[in-house]
Amino acid sequence: MITAFRSRPDLWRFVKFLFVGVLNTAFGFLAYAFFLRVVHLPWQWALAVSYIFGVLWNFMTHGKIVFLTQGLRRLPLYILAYVAIYTTNKLALYVLIDDFGISDLWAQAIMVLPMAMVAFVLVSLALTGRLPFAKRSS
Repeated sequence: MITAFRSRPDLWRFVKFLFVGVLNTAFGFLAYAFFLRVVHLPWQWALAVSYIFGVLWNFMTHGKIVFLTQGLRRLPLYILAYVAIYTTNKLALYVLIDDFGISDLWAQAIMVLPMAMVAFVLVSLALTGRLPFAKRSS
């Protein structure tokens, strides 16, 4: 089965992204929970600080394991992708927390999967220069 995935590079990359994404999501969620519950930051600050740590962590894991990029050349685009991800996440949390009354921790838990899908598209674009599963131009 792994051989079948490896014969399709974008599909294999997606599978690796999912596995690394679990690790990255756990890191980000635990960082958010730590800053929220242990440091007692308001959810807005907990989200911001956890994203800063998460972006650096994720750049290393995505670059090395999923997209096989080296060096820091793509870091600015990667950071830009995460600014978009952060902004989307923050707006969604405002709606879930303020409009629907969902707790700050549960609201972020609800957003994990949708944000992972957005992240795959934007991170793929940042680290490879193209959208995932897009036809390569000849």
